[in-house]
Amino acid sequence: MAAVTTEDGRREEVQDGESIKDACEKLGVPFGCSEGICGACEIEVVEGFENLSDKTQNEEDMGLEENRRLACQCKIKQGEIKIRF
Repeated sequence: MAAVTTEDGRREEVQDGESIKDACEKLGVPFGCSEGICGACEIEVVEGFENLSDKTQNEEDMGLEENRRLACQCKIKQGEIKIRF
């Protein structure tokens, strides 16, 4: 079982290989289109970046910094990530 945590210690579990979108919504990350176009769900990965899937083409097209991801686009492979939004 994988997990997404915030800097203040809130935590949501997800299945290995699943999208982090639902967990991030529960943690309060704002969402707009959920299709990787609007950028509303941009998060900073503070820890565990290596536990996430590769960036999608939409994320690459937005030119996000290495530690920035769109919560609607990435999946957690395993382990835990800590985010800031």
